[in-house]
Amino acid sequence: MVPNLKECGLEFIKRLDSVANITSEYIVKSDEDTDDKYGYIPFKRPIDIYIKYGLIVLDKPPGPTSHEVVAWIKKMFNINRAGHGGTLEPKSF
Repeated sequence: MVPNLKECGLEFIKRLDSVANITSEYIVKSDEDTDDKYGYIPFKRPIDIYIKYGLIVLDKPPGPTSHEVVAWIKKMFNINRAGHGGTLEPKSF
């Protein structure tokens, strides 16, 4: 069962507010559903879309090069294109 997205979203915002000691009242102006031709509700998004347009946050350990890690990701997910942004090299101490 898919949770009520409006309630989940409001609960998330309220938790953020509580961390920042903010008290706010929220009014939901629209209960419109997302049309699948314009995108997906995260709970309904197909896995192939996550893989095609996704992002992997990786804390690379010392040892393998950035190029090796990208090659492993491509092999693991059976994809032709992958890359990395910035450096994956750990700080030297």
